[in-house]
Amino acid sequence: MSDRPAPFIVAIPARYASTRLPGKPLRLLAGRPLVAHVVSRALESGAADVVVATDDERIADAVRSLPVTVCMTDSALASGSDRIAACAEQLAWSDEQVVVNVQGDEPFVPMQGIHAAVETLTQGQAPVATLATPLRQVEELFNPHCVKLVRGIDGRALYFSRAPVPWPRDAFASARDALPQDVPFLRHVGMYAYRAGFLRRYARMQPTTLERTEALEQLRILEHGHAIQVGMIPEPFPAGIDSEEDLLRAERHVREHAA
Repeated sequence: MSDRPAPFIVAIPARYASTRLPGKPLRLLAGRPLVAHVVSRALESGAADVVVATDDERIADAVRSLPVTVCMTDSALASGSDRIAACAEQLAWSDEQVVVNVQGDEPFVPMQGIHAAVETLTQGQAPVATLATPLRQVEELFNPHCVKLVRGIDGRALYFSRAPVPWPRDAFASARDALPQDVPFLRHVGMYAYRAGFLRRYARMQPTTLERTEALEQLRILEHGHAIQVGMIPEPFPAGIDSEEDLLRAERHVREHAA
């Protein structure tokens, strides 16, 4: 991987409503709003601009003191990618502009992960790129909040699911307390890179049955027949914040690394 990826924008979708953790972007982590931590990491990546796409003035107010662009979007938008597509229109990004979608609940997103997403997109032919990391704990495999993926030999995504995939039929027929060593289990890292022109196309695609069933926006892309290239994250990527337990875990992480 080169030291200098193609020029890119980081866009952070941050909506106020959250089923499991209401007001999640504003929840405090080490005394700062969660979304501010994500912005700080994005600013370290060398992005040409960092954009916070939100539907709530309280979130906008939480980041306005930082060197970011705030883009107000409709609260009715179905996904983070839809929210960023709205920014593409409001901010008049060119169709060729590379945009990295960093989820607003990823306070420890590594800079090299952002660069890896950019290079996975720009060095391939798929209109969208995302990242994965090896899944090593059986508890993760059976956790619906941990999104799994399978990919083909060309590195393109075959499917994403909250269910355990792939399913090792013979191994799990006898026991399910450990992962078989010869199965390529992958955890999806919820970061995407795309060009702004494809974002505009995505926003015009009708939401799909699988997308609604699994509550996974990337399935809309696959169901409409578009490819997603999957790169492997080059360094550890801590899981995002999705619950009170995750927030406590993140607090411990901050304390341990501050010591």
